[in-house]
Amino acid sequence: MPENHNTAMGHLTLGQVTDYPEHFDANLLHPVPRALNREEIELRDDALPFEGVDLWTGYELSWLQPSGVPAVAILEVEVPVTSPNLIESKSFKLYLNGFNQTTFPSTEAVQHQLQTDLSACAGVPVAVRIYSLDAYTARSIHHWESQCIDQAPLTVSTYDYAPELLQNICDPSGQVTTEQLHSHLLKSNCLITNQPDWGSVYIHYQGPKLNPSVLLAYLISFRSHNEFHEQCVERIYTDLMKYAKCESLLVLARYTRRGGLDINPLRYSHGQNLVLDPELLLRRRLVRQ
Repeated sequence: MPENHNTAMGHLTLGQVTDYPEHFDANLLHPVPRALNREEIELRDDALPFEGVDLWTGYELSWLQPSGVPAVAILEVEVPVTSPNLIESKSFKLYLNGFNQTTFPSTEAVQHQLQTDLSACAGVPVAVRIYSLDAYTARSIHHWESQCIDQAPLTVSTYDYAPELLQNICDPSGQVTTEQLHSHLLKSNCLITNQPDWGSVYIHYQGPKLNPSVLLAYLISFRSHNEFHEQCVERIYTDLMKYAKCESLLVLARYTRRGGLDINPLRYSHGQNLVLDPELLLRRRLVRQ
């Protein structure tokens, strides 16, 4: 790991023996500067080529009501791509655990506390929504109505990030098209603990037609790659723009949950002209979530 990463992340709780808090403590939240990864892929925070958010879903939110009876709910947090920091996942889990034995006067008070603390960690205002279990039940499981490339013909031998695989991504016919593709074979590993991160990735693009076998081989090459969810999606976006010369591009990854949290990074072109509502995509929970 580069020295600047070690310095910036030496304080993180990931990979360390941890005492789980019994009461709420905002100091448990740890930020990770987005610039650390973006410098490596030649992105500048003040000139990003995309828009987007990171949508977190929390399935283990609980607190004590004034009566002493616990309340449970589902949490959604949207962190804008323009935030200087992403929120380190284990610190987020420990922070949420602190709510379990803390009394709040109302759901609104819980929401306000979450919004205040998470915004301070991210460095910009974040959106926080809390759903009752009955309300969230309406979020039934969906599947993407796009072409799945997981059965594309290929032989694979590369399982460590290899963007050069995309050199022949464009179909030699030169055909320009608008297409929606997805794969459930995305896997990477946590940058700190090396635990596997499993995800499905959705790609909607306008531009030269892509070869699905080449795209799938590239996505599989993340299998032994160590990086945070958000960073993997930004690599996929920037690599496709570089090698495929897309006119417009959207990349969404929906990851399976760990410790009651899932992370769903979305990146799309400025003023994207794809016939698509990014907000709608964010509301479509997949079967592994």
